[in-house]
Parts: sequence; structure tokens; C-alpha cells
Amino acid sequence: MDKKILKWLFDVKVAIDEIESYFIKEQMDFSEYKKNSMRKRAVERNLEIIGEAINRIIKTDNSFSSKITDSIAIVGLRNQVIHAYDNISDETIWAILTNHLPILKIEIAKLLEDTTPL
Repeated sequence: MDKKILKWLFDVKVAIDEIESYFIKEQMDFSEYKKNSMRKRAVERNLEIIGEAINRIIKTDNSFSSKITDSIAIVGLRNQVIHAYDNISDETIWAILTNHLPILKIEIAKLLEDTTPL
């Protein structure tokens, strides 16, 4: 695997781990999330990183589009957060955190595992 792609996959893993770390001391609760603007901005920043890394990966090797569920939507979210930040709802981000991020975490772990020699 291309070393750049491996680095970007690792960047996605780190961003997911960071997002998860924001909820270690307390249970994931939407009403608490909505109240904490610093946490929301940190989550959004990591989603930007994830989207940019996925964008670079699929531009370098389009076969990853089929290996990463909703890769195009992930890139689209990144663009929305950056360029249409005023149209992003807390509900949308929360749905991504609770429904889509766990799937992405599994897929990225599998891709990284497949590149690690035994």
C-alpha cells in the first residue's frame, strides 16, 4: 500500500480516537453535547480531518471508495463543515457520531490491520 495512503488512514484513526476521548469522562449525551461549544468545535475539526484524509485517499486510489462506506458522504461532510458551517446542525453531527463513526472505525482498523505484516 502507498505510504501516503497508510499515513492518511492512520490520521483517520487518530481523529476517531480523539473524538472518542472527548466522551471518556461522561456518557455520550446529546443534550450535554449541545451545551459544550468547545467539544462541538473539537469534534467538527476532527470530522474535517477525517474528510480531508478520506478525500486524499480516494483521489490517490479510487478503489478505497468501495472499502470505506459512504466515503463520498464523508468528504461532503468535510466540505459542509468548512464551507457551509452555518448550515451544520448539532443533530447531523450527533447522528454521524453515533451511527456512522463506529462503522468507519471498524473499516479503518481493518484496512490498517491488512497492511500490517505478521
